[in-house]
Amino acid sequence: MYPKIKNQKFSLRDRASLSEYMSNTNECIPFGNGRSYGDSAINEHIVYVKPYNNFLNFDENTGILTCQAGVLLSEILDSFVPRGWFLKVTPGTKLITVGGAIASDVHGKNHHIEGCFSECVEEFSIMLEDGTIKAVKKGDGLFLATCGGMGLTGVILEAKVSLKKINSKFINQTTIKTKNLKETFEAFENNKQLPYSVAWIDCLAKDENIGKCLLMVGDFADDGNLEYKSKKKLSIPFNFPSFALNTLSVKAFNWLYYAKAPDGISKQKVDIDTFFYPLDAIGNWNRIYGKNGFTQYQFILPKENSFEGLQEILGEISASGKGSFLAVLKLYGKENKNYLSFPIEGYSLALDFKIEDGLFELLDKLDEIVVKYSGRIYLTKDVRVSKETFEQGYPQIDKFREFRKENNMDSKFNSLQSKRVEI
Repeated sequence: MYPKIKNQKFSLRDRASLSEYMSNTNECIPFGNGRSYGDSAINEHIVYVKPYNNFLNFDENTGILTCQAGVLLSEILDSFVPRGWFLKVTPGTKLITVGGAIASDVHGKNHHIEGCFSECVEEFSIMLEDGTIKAVKKGDGLFLATCGGMGLTGVILEAKVSLKKINSKFINQTTIKTKNLKETFEAFENNKQLPYSVAWIDCLAKDENIGKCLLMVGDFADDGNLEYKSKKKLSIPFNFPSFALNTLSVKAFNWLYYAKAPDGISKQKVDIDTFFYPLDAIGNWNRIYGKNGFTQYQFILPKENSFEGLQEILGEISASGKGSFLAVLKLYGKENKNYLSFPIEGYSLALDFKIEDGLFELLDKLDEIVVKYSGRIYLTKDVRVSKETFEQGYPQIDKFREFRKENNMDSKFNSLQSKRVEI
């Protein structure tokens, strides 16, 4: 719910009407299912891609699914998990479109093994600013610019996505409870051979407890149980009062969440939705943050700087009292060649903050620390980073700008975000 803007929506249903719309519209941005937390898919004119959502083909031999860009990841799971297939790369929500997954080059709990979503994209088609349609192969200049390009190169139409074979709807999950950041890093490194890892971290912990966490690692079971159905959702019916989320309530939640986990190491079998998509089980969960909305602050630091940098950042957050009960730490593998993809080899921390007085000043301080340790900010979650801070984290930014300019994309595809950081 931040920022808010009045806009006009064009619903994509076929190529011909989109081409006509493009010729009659000065500026627009593609919009999927509205799950980017910031202003990356917001403009006065949006192309609503979600209605363009048919499966087109599936090859049982290769696991390659061809579908339109408005297909949700949840729709892929509902159709293909019972057949023994899963997404090679998935973020922490399944309620995003395939087009959005490409535009953000999303990543998940297995980046250190599988990389970003673009790794499983074999090719895609895209409509450019003049209405022409191009088929784009892996490694093309347009591929490198579009994957992670935040919808600023055109409207993605269809994609060929490679799925992975599975033999269960369950994950064998191990939970490791740590007491500080040193133990947290050791636990990540000791379990990096496992494909999936993610940690909930207590960002309000202080002194010798800074960085304490619950690290969840795991892999698919092999029990032949593929009876997968999406769970019914609970829903938050109204906006919470802004004062409901405060230092005391977050501290209480963090204490309870950490305390309920057994000390040391525990094992259990959990289903796909519990392991990968815990927040999707709660409809309108953003209402917890009140009517002013929230923003997520997600940054990544190079591996050699991650421990020192995270310790400093967590200290700053803890001192501010503006902690988040949703604080997620992940380990990443090597970066890819896409111009604006977020991940680099290292550690990322993502935190949700309600919009309130003093927040942006805190985030400006965190920006300085991120830059100091050669890190970068994730555009898909961002709503306020400055052009100067953003640029310092992305060495290929000028290449992306030049590509947009050379292909007349900068005059057609823009968002509030692209104007703010001048990309």
